[in-house]
Amino acid sequence: MAVAPIEPTGPQETAPQATGPRASAARRGSRLALPVALALLALPLITAAHHSRPAPYGDHITVHARVDGDNAVPELRTKGPTVEAYDPATGRARWTYGRAGHRPLALLPAPGHAVALWSDGLVTDTARADGSAVRWHRAIPGSASWLRTPAARGAAGVLQPLDPHGRMIAVVTPHRIAAYRTADGDLRWVLPAGGGCAFEPARSVRHRAALLVAQPCGDAATPWTSQLIAVDDLGRIVPRRTPLGNELPGAAPDGVPNRAEKVFARPR
Repeated sequence: MAVAPIEPTGPQETAPQATGPRASAARRGSRLALPVALALLALPLITAAHHSRPAPYGDHITVHARVDGDNAVPELRTKGPTVEAYDPATGRARWTYGRAGHRPLALLPAPGHAVALWSDGLVTDTARADGSAVRWHRAIPGSASWLRTPAARGAAGVLQPLDPHGRMIAVVTPHRIAAYRTADGDLRWVLPAGGGCAFEPARSVRHRAALLVAQPCGDAATPWTSQLIAVDDLGRIVPRRTPLGNELPGAAPDGVPNRAEKVFARPR
């Protein structure tokens, strides 16, 4: 007759567990291995997400031709929803720049710069020679709704150069004139319209170094001299002004001294 095995009763003995520094190190290693493995698995997903992100401000630049040092400065024009640079000799497109959902309203060519005003009130500066980069973006407050009205006249006169070398530009809207340094897009000065008055960008004209902008006022008693504003790269032209300079910090480009620099008496 077969005899069934007898199950042991009472407390069971367990195998002894390792203790000491080696065991602690092993446990720490196992705890660290899981986060490292998860990070390695997530890395391809993070990289893919980075490359799939839309460009800032909806920018999209297409370079059509490589630029050599001897290439002529490209001509600029707006074509539908894009700004286009093309070779003046061959007429071939060199680069195109567009922004998703927006179109350029005005274009200001300057040495080395292609400054554009867009339908959403954004101003951009693109490297003119090769379209290699959009250097800066600047939003003009309250301009988008005005640009959609007939009063804007298709953004005529909104973008204005303030010096012959294109180092400073003005953005003229009914409420203000804002001046930007093209090298970095730095806002240098702002001139608000007078009370009860508004600037009219389309009614502006250059006279030597000055930009004259009409500022009609609703009050018939306002003298005509107050309804015509003269500005240059340093701001409003008025007697005995003490404006700030516009040079990049620590440098005076083209050997031009800082006109805002004050001369102090030497210590005695």
